[in-house]
Amino acid sequence: MIKSIKKPWGSYTVLNKSKEFLIKKIVVKPEGVLSYQSHNFRSEHWIITEGKATVIINNRTFYRSENENIFIPKKAKHRVLNESSKKKLVLIEVQTGSKFLESDIKRYSDIYGRKN
Repeated sequence: MIKSIKKPWGSYTVLNKSKEFLIKKIVVKPEGVLSYQSHNFRSEHWIITEGKATVIINNRTFYRSENENIFIPKKAKHRVLNESSKKKLVLIEVQTGSKFLESDIKRYSDIYGRKN
């Protein structure tokens, strides 16, 4: 059974994984913000399937809507925000690299007060 992991900003579900990749469905609740973070061992490709995403990569801001995507290189500082006060944001995250660990998160800032 696929289980959803709850987070302060929403939740994620691992849809598939192998030695070469990991695929997650990420749901960001209205006004949810993921931490500003980087990864040493993986890059991420996000495909927006519902809602609108504000994406920050290395202090540059990008806007993506349904059926659009964005690539986050390994070691890039990044975060996604759902600025809607009513609608959820859903994205599919495809991770590629050498390791797919939740411990491969270096947080620079987090509105929920989480540390590494």
